[in-house]
Amino acid sequence: MTARTTRRTKAAQSRIAAVGAIAVAGALILTGCGDQTDKSSGTSDSDTASAAAPLADKLPADIKKAGVVKIGSDIAYPPVEYMESGKAVGIDPDIADALGKQLGVKFEFQNGKFDQLIVGLQSKRFNAVMSAMSDTKDRQNGIDSDTGKKAGNGIDFVDYFTAGTSILVQKGNPKGVKSLDDLCGQVVALQKGTTSEGIAKAQSEKCKKDGKKGITLQTFDTDPEALLRLKQGASVADLNDFPVAAYNAKTSGGGKDFEVTGEQIEAGPYGIGVAKESTQLRDAIQAAMNEIIKNGDYAKILEKWNVKDGAVTEAKINGGS
Repeated sequence: MTARTTRRTKAAQSRIAAVGAIAVAGALILTGCGDQTDKSSGTSDSDTASAAAPLADKLPADIKKAGVVKIGSDIAYPPVEYMESGKAVGIDPDIADALGKQLGVKFEFQNGKFDQLIVGLQSKRFNAVMSAMSDTKDRQNGIDSDTGKKAGNGIDFVDYFTAGTSILVQKGNPKGVKSLDDLCGQVVALQKGTTSEGIAKAQSEKCKKDGKKGITLQTFDTDPEALLRLKQGASVADLNDFPVAAYNAKTSGGGKDFEVTGEQIEAGPYGIGVAKESTQLRDAIQAAMNEIIKNGDYAKILEKWNVKDGAVTEAKINGGS
């Protein structure tokens, strides 16, 4: 999935003038150290590295030296990221691969629970977070969405995709769900710590203000657990991001388990999250993101995963609301 920039060992460029040094010259030739063509080529190792990874110098020195950007991700959210044959695959890993080629490093995905990813970033377990994470003002400012109180330093985002929340129901939509209002008094399963959870909680309060019963929420560490509850009929809907909802509707049970109903809700940007103090890494990722948008690699990835509708034209910093 990812690629490192490889460096060739530079050939030594020396000429043996003395006749008495013939044996030494022969040894050098046998070990590849006497090639005179390199001397006149005008191509250096630094030139080669720059061509292969043109934005490498934008990275912080420690990350450039390590050759790795450690990425925290909840790798159970197909098609955005999921495990296949022991390897992280999907939209995010493909975009990370393209970014890595621009920066000359490997983006190494590390699995974790979604609601713990920001904590892991701030404790320096990861250099960045890339996990279909919505860029929101609360996350930027470190505000707990449940209490509305300050809960940390917040993080910065490099925006790279746009998605809204979709309502996923059982095939045939047996409960006739068409909008959030139809979820009043119903059981809804979803992944905790997500934007979808916030939308469901806000809708539940709206239901009560309208004189209806609130939503009974069942929250889980991963989305597949929520999907299982829906498949079993223990909930009437699962709320998740539109590419994920569409993917599950198409693939689960050969397309016989689920369907998407209604319109996307509160579409906004996904962001690659970095710590507030990691401004150089943030800016390097932004530059690489803008470059793959410009060179067409980004469009090819979205087309591959059939999510072109979520494309952005520019990688903004903290563009979420």
